[in-house]
Amino acid sequence: MQDAIVIIPTFNEIENIEAIIRAVFRLEKAFDVLVVDDNSPDLTGLKVKVLQKEFEDRLFLEIRQEKSGLGTAYIHGFKWCLARNYKYIIEMDADFSHNPNDLERLYNTCHIDGADVSIGSRYVKGVNVVNWPMSRVLLSYLASIYVRVITGMKIHDTTAGFVCYKRAVLESLDLDKIKFIGYAFQIEMKFKAHLKRFKISEIPVIFTDRTKGESKLSGGIISEAIFGVISMKFKSLFGRI
Repeated sequence: MQDAIVIIPTFNEIENIEAIIRAVFRLEKAFDVLVVDDNSPDLTGLKVKVLQKEFEDRLFLEIRQEKSGLGTAYIHGFKWCLARNYKYIIEMDADFSHNPNDLERLYNTCHIDGADVSIGSRYVKGVNVVNWPMSRVLLSYLASIYVRVITGMKIHDTTAGFVCYKRAVLESLDLDKIKFIGYAFQIEMKFKAHLKRFKISEIPVIFTDRTKGESKLSGGIISEAIFGVISMKFKSLFGRI
């Protein structure tokens, strides 16, 4: 068992899952991997089971019965990891939009530099996004500015999903009270860590849009993020978050 684990939530990622797992296990720094699969019809979970025979005691799989949202998948993964002795718990997408080579930098920002939360940030130094249409770049970039203004967080990439948490951060949060399930989940986690005055650091990364599989972004997810932030900030003013 390693001191750090990477949680990869999946739904229909059969085209990416083997490659991303092997990329993580090739790193000089050893990480364990937990795949949380939402019973993918394309049999992503079955592929992981096959790989478990090769990566025994390093690759783990949790299969949920249905597609229930990114946030609940990560909450499931957080609880699984906290039931074990991992000191660092990392979120990462399966589609190579997050470069596995940056995992060591995220880890070292917490392990060596003393951050409680480290974020792989697209916007801390300019805009580092590849293969997105300009409309989506603007949507994401302006959304992060919007969240910064509303919440008061000094974080450039508030919707980032490439994040390392120290164990103590997740232990301090009531995971059962995390409300949001889409990209707003990422904002809520950062905001609650911010309210508890944990040290949050951003490191610049290059985000590359997926080349295989389909994006899970939807209008409902965007609406949740836009309106949920206002509700979250309002509740925090009255000590209800």
